[in-house]
Amino acid sequence: MEKLEGIVETITFQSEDGSFSVLKLKPLEGRTTVAVVGAISSPLVGEQLELSGEWVEHARFGRQFKVGSCKRVAPTDVKGLERFLASGAIKGIGPAMAARLVKSFGLKVLEVIEFAPHRLVEVEGIGSKKAEMIRASFGEQSEMRELMLFLESHGVTGAYAAKIYAQYGSFSVEVLQDNPYRLAAEVDGIGFRTADQIARSLGVEKNHTDRLTAGIDFALLQTAQAGHCCVPEELLVQETAKLLLADSAEIAVHLASLIKGGRLCTEDFHGMVLIYPQYLYYAEKRVAARLLELKDKAKQAPHSDFSQIVTDWESAAAIQLAPAQRQAIEAALEHGVLTLTGGPGTGKTTVVKGILAVLEQAGFKILLGAPTGRAAKRLAETTGREASTVHRLLEATGGAEGAPLFARDEDNPLDADVVIIDEVSMMDIALMGYFLRAVPDGCRVILVGDVDQLPAVGPGSVLKDILRSGSVPVVRLTEVFRQAGESMIVLNAHRINKGQPPDVTSSLEFQFIEMASSELTAQKIVDLCCRQLPEEGYDALQEVQVLAPMHRLDCGVENLNKLLQQALNPRQEGKEEINGLHQSIREGDKVMQTRNNYIKGVFNGDIGYVAAVEEGRVRVRYPEHEVVYEHGEVDELKLSYAMSVHKSQGSEYPVVVMPLVPGHHIMLQRNLLYTAVTRAKERVVLLGTKAALHTALANDRTKKRYSLLAERLRGETLC
Repeated sequence: MEKLEGIVETITFQSEDGSFSVLKLKPLEGRTTVAVVGAISSPLVGEQLELSGEWVEHARFGRQFKVGSCKRVAPTDVKGLERFLASGAIKGIGPAMAARLVKSFGLKVLEVIEFAPHRLVEVEGIGSKKAEMIRASFGEQSEMRELMLFLESHGVTGAYAAKIYAQYGSFSVEVLQDNPYRLAAEVDGIGFRTADQIARSLGVEKNHTDRLTAGIDFALLQTAQAGHCCVPEELLVQETAKLLLADSAEIAVHLASLIKGGRLCTEDFHGMVLIYPQYLYYAEKRVAARLLELKDKAKQAPHSDFSQIVTDWESAAAIQLAPAQRQAIEAALEHGVLTLTGGPGTGKTTVVKGILAVLEQAGFKILLGAPTGRAAKRLAETTGREASTVHRLLEATGGAEGAPLFARDEDNPLDADVVIIDEVSMMDIALMGYFLRAVPDGCRVILVGDVDQLPAVGPGSVLKDILRSGSVPVVRLTEVFRQAGESMIVLNAHRINKGQPPDVTSSLEFQFIEMASSELTAQKIVDLCCRQLPEEGYDALQEVQVLAPMHRLDCGVENLNKLLQQALNPRQEGKEEINGLHQSIREGDKVMQTRNNYIKGVFNGDIGYVAAVEEGRVRVRYPEHEVVYEHGEVDELKLSYAMSVHKSQGSEYPVVVMPLVPGHHIMLQRNLLYTAVTRAKERVVLLGTKAALHTALANDRTKKRYSLLAERLRGETLC
C-alpha cells in the first residue's frame, strides 16, 4: 500500500449516497494535482486527507490513485482553513465570507464558530440570524466528522457515516455504542453484515443477545426474500448458526425467548414448528379469513337465472363461449370469490369482458386493478375501462416500504360491489392482505391470473395456494382460442409449459439464434436492438424489451444495460448525466423504479424515461405523471433497456429478446422461460445455445415456498 497526503482542490464527482468520490488532490509534497478515486465519504474542498492505496492506469482518465483507506486531518494553516470554509459545506459562508472570517480570526476561526459563535457578528455581513445558521451548519459538519472518525477508528469505512447521520443525527455515536444492530433494521442501505462488522469492531461479543436477535431477524428476512412466509424452526436455527458462526443450542434458546416474548409468531403444523415474522403471520391469517368470509356473503344479483343472463350477453356481443368460459361468467354471478386461471390465448380477456358486461347490467359498481402500472394499463386497454394499480386503488399515502400507509382499509373500504384483480400471480401475501382489508362486506372479488407464471417476487404463492386449497371456486381455462390457435407465440408457450421444444423454424414470429459464446450473444442482442429490429420498423426503446434470467455475466441484466445504453443513448457533449458506482443515468434513458415510493406514487417495477437531468436532479416521465428525484433519491432508479424476467411480470411488449446461455444454468427453468415468452405480443427472439434451452425446458422443479395459506383456507390450522 502506498501513502498519499494532500489538500482537496476540487470535487469532480460524488455518488448519491456520498460513499464514493472522484477528486483532485494537491499533495503536500509536489506541485501537480492528482486524480483520486475511491470510498471517500463526503469530502470537502480544503480538507487535508491522508490516503492509503495504489496507483492505477485508467483506460480513459489516465493515472489515478485508488483509495483503500482515508484519514481526515483538520486544516492547520490559514490557506487550508479558507479553502475549507469556502467549499460551500457550511451554510452562509461563500468564498468572500470565508476570506473575511479568516482575516478576522486567523487560525482560531473554527474555534470561534464552534465555541463563541456570538463573535461572528464582528465580521461585516453577519447578523445574529446568520451567525446562528453558520453555527448550526458547522455543528452538523462537526458531528459528521466525529462520526466518520469514530467509524474509521474502529476499522470501519467512514463511507457509511452519511446514511447513519441522516437517520440518527447527533445521536449517531450513542446508537452505535448502544446497539449497532439497529442499523440493519433502520438505515436504508446498511444490512446485517455491515452492522455486524461495525458491532464486532466495537467489541460486541459473538453471543451477545443483540447479535443473536439481529442474526435471527436477518435469517428470517432472507427467508421472506426467497419467497417464504415462514420457515421450520430447525432450519432457522441452522441458517442463523451458519450466519453467525455461533452455537446452535444457544441460538435455539434465544429463539425460544423471542417467541415467548411475542416478537416472533409460530404455527405447529403436523409436528413441525414454523416460525413467522409477525407481519407475515398476520397477513396470511387475514387473507385466509377474509377470503372465506367473502366467498359466501356476496350481494346477490337481481336475477336468479344466471345461465339466461350469460346467453343474452353472448347474443348481444355476437360471441360463442366455450363451456369453461360460460361456467366462469356464471360463477362470477353466483359466488362472492372466484379465481380464474389460464394460459395465453385461453380466453381470460373474453371472460373478464363478459363478467363486466353482465355485472354492470345487474347494476353493480365494478373496480379493476392489477399489481403493477403496466399490468393495469394492459387491463384497461383490453377491457376498454379504467383500471388502476392495487396501490392506487388502496390510495397509498406514504410510509416506509415495510409498513405502507393506505387510506383504504376496513374503516374506509373501497366503494365497489365487485373488484376484479388481474395478474394475481404477482401479488404477494402482504399486498393481498392489505387489499382484502379494504374490500367491503358483500363485495365480490374476482382474481385472474396464470398459475404457471413465475410466483410473486415477495413472500407467498397466493394464487397457487388458493387453487391448491380447493376452498374457493375456481375455473381453469385450457382451450386455446387466440387467433384461432395460429399464434406461434401462444402455441410455443403451451409447448414450453409441457416441457416440449418450441417450434423455431415455421415463423419469424418465434426465432432461436444459435450463438457460440455468451460474449457473442451479448453483441448480437445489441445489434438486434440497434440495427436489425429498427430496420424492420420497431422502436428499440418503446417496443423492444430485453429480458435476462440473471443479473450477472456477459448476458446478465447489468452488462446488457451498459452495452445497450452505450449504443442507444451514448454520452454526448451538453447532455447532462449523473454517475453512480454501477451506472450512469442521462437524459433519454429508459429506467425502472426499484422500490415502492408511496410519497412519489411510483412503485417497484414502474418503467419511465428520463426527461431531464439538471442540478443533480433527475426528472422521469412515467405513463401517468412525471416524478422528480432529488439528490440522494436517484439510487431508486435502474436502467431498464434490459431487465430480469421477474421484473417483466404483468407486462406485454411487441418484441421480447432473451439470451439463453450456459452461464445462467442456475436460473434456467421452465416457468421462467414460459413467463418471458408470454410477455411478447408480436415477436420472440431467443439467442444462445440449444443446450441452455433444453436445460430450461427440462427443469420443472419449482422451489417450494413455506406457507400455510392453503391449509388455513381448508381449516387445517387455527385461524
